[in-house]
Amino acid sequence: MSMTIALAGNPNSGKTTLFNQLTGANQYVGNWPGVTIEKKEGRARGYSGVTLQDLPGVYSLSPYTPEEIITRDYLLRERPDAIINLVDATNLERNLYLTSQLIELGIPVVVALNMMDLVRKSGDVIDSAALSQALGCPVMEISALRNQGIEYLLKQAVQSAQAARSAPPNTLSGPALQAVMDIERMLEGLVEPAMRRFMAIKLFERDRRVAGLPALDEAQQAALEQLIHGFEEQLEDDSESIITAARYEWIGELSARAVRRARTGHRHSLSDRIDRVVTNRVLALPIFGLVMFLLYYISVTTVGTLLTDFTNDTLFSEWIASPLRAAMEGAQVSPVLVGLTVDGIVSGVGAVLGFVPQMLVLFILLGILEEVGYLARVAFIMDRVFRRFGLSGKSFIPMLIGSGCSVPGIMASRTIEQERDRRMTIITTSFIPCSAKMPIIAMFAGAIYGNSGWVAALAYLAGVAAVVVSGVILKKTRRFMGDPAPFVMELPAYHLPRPANVLRAAWERGWSFIKRAGSVILLSSVALWFLQAFGLEDGRLVMVEDNNTSILAAIGRLVAPLFAPLGFGGWKHAVATFTGLIAKENVVNTYGVLYGFAEVAEDGLEIWSRLAADFTGLSAASFILFNLLCVPCFAAVGAIKREMNSARWTGFALTYQSALAYAVSLVIYQLGLLLTAGTFTPWTVLALVLAAGLLYLMFRPGRRLNGIAAPV
Repeated sequence: MSMTIALAGNPNSGKTTLFNQLTGANQYVGNWPGVTIEKKEGRARGYSGVTLQDLPGVYSLSPYTPEEIITRDYLLRERPDAIINLVDATNLERNLYLTSQLIELGIPVVVALNMMDLVRKSGDVIDSAALSQALGCPVMEISALRNQGIEYLLKQAVQSAQAARSAPPNTLSGPALQAVMDIERMLEGLVEPAMRRFMAIKLFERDRRVAGLPALDEAQQAALEQLIHGFEEQLEDDSESIITAARYEWIGELSARAVRRARTGHRHSLSDRIDRVVTNRVLALPIFGLVMFLLYYISVTTVGTLLTDFTNDTLFSEWIASPLRAAMEGAQVSPVLVGLTVDGIVSGVGAVLGFVPQMLVLFILLGILEEVGYLARVAFIMDRVFRRFGLSGKSFIPMLIGSGCSVPGIMASRTIEQERDRRMTIITTSFIPCSAKMPIIAMFAGAIYGNSGWVAALAYLAGVAAVVVSGVILKKTRRFMGDPAPFVMELPAYHLPRPANVLRAAWERGWSFIKRAGSVILLSSVALWFLQAFGLEDGRLVMVEDNNTSILAAIGRLVAPLFAPLGFGGWKHAVATFTGLIAKENVVNTYGVLYGFAEVAEDGLEIWSRLAADFTGLSAASFILFNLLCVPCFAAVGAIKREMNSARWTGFALTYQSALAYAVSLVIYQLGLLLTAGTFTPWTVLALVLAAGLLYLMFRPGRRLNGIAAPV
């Protein structure tokens, strides 16, 4: 038996939870061809040959968003054997809009009423038998979160896929039904009976982007347009709105028959009562600040740090690196091979993998907040703030996730509907300090600033400021102009998190980081070790004692002048900056290698004195800012390339990030020298020009172009 069952439903209806229950670990994650929206499919547990395709969450099959286009095109072109339509039973009327469109496709549909445990708890009653009769398909009562009714749902979907297909039922009320029936008669012989209702509705809506839409001759097209125009005049509305009203009228009639409320009038659910506090205009931001403080206190300061310290100091250093070095030296292995294995591979990769426990703790906590339903509220809360700077509240979620790792943060931008807002979010997400940048901040905080805690706080503030400044500047350009999309997001009901879902999400994000460490970072660590360990003497490649004579030093001296105006023109600092482009975690390890330490702590404690001799407070601030704002690591660049799906836009993003980082660092260092030491050079003039240019780009007036703000 070989069949495909599609899983469709509204966002936040519990579709991911249901998909995980149906497939377990038998999942495959990728992207839909040609786009960056995530594609999930998996094998159904207990049914060999049955593939489940998880479709993007959509509210309808009208092509207003990339997700809706993907979902509709897949259903029309691939024609799965059956559809499981997951419906949030606590919001039945709204969810049935998509259901009414799905059953018109002529594909067997099984409706799964999710969260029925919450419906029963509220005292409401849903007559699933009446719904089944009206919809012309099986209706199953389930709870995906509690794993109730899942086995029977899958069994029913398989049976429906094997059964004979019947004509779809009526899903419209009022005059629109007569118009659609008239068009259906025009399509006889042009469209198969099972698809006739769907195509007739799409023709009435003047939706020409439907795959497989029949080609009408001139006479048929004229008759069709006359019919549509007549109904539009009669009902004094456009054709698409007529269909929408007819659907909701039919849904209202169906709900009146099949749903019995416990009591009339408005009832405040538990979620409503919680939201009155956590989304309050006054309390929302302080509560969010407290939640974020606890999140990072647990993941970065306490639990996560303890696990990271154990991984760095005990696992990789005492248990792996030291015994391995002793064993290899005892076996009289070549010093070159010892250095490559211990210093290049084990120490290099180990220094990066040491962050995995910290990141996993962060991802687990974020997963809990997402499962509970709080992250959706955060986007709603931050929308009021972000819209002032040209961004949507949905942009905050990628930035929040990006504080753990920029890669999943950039990938999270997929939830933003408008292309220009999504691109701006991708460009600015990496400005927020990720966990890989924290060792850089910690190293300089200890070496230069007396281990002061405010250094990290100011680094985060600088990242947020870069996001705000970029939002203001970019929104005044033609590529990004226009108001952010209206904030529309379904706020799911609060519920207890399911541990399996939280752990699975955390592991998927953590595993992507581990794979990166095992590939890009491994190769870069080996290359770094080789370049600093070898040099040319008398035209021969030999191992050198002093890395100042190494190949790496020669390369560093070539590029070091680029950074001299920023205050860190030594070759070691140039090399550290460039290795940071491979992986930001490499910066601390690079300094350890270049300063002659085979192993360094996460905060670079061993090299503090060397750094203090090479940097001032001003030049250290410039170095931190540049590495904070410049092009992110290779893995994040790859994520930008995938999400932009365009070499031109990827190039624009990297150019903008590099230019902003260089300009900010130059302004800070040169104007700092001017104010503290009275130093005035041609670089000071350039810094003043750049500062004036940034202020102009931020505060320049705008004009109105077709009702949309545009640059002067």
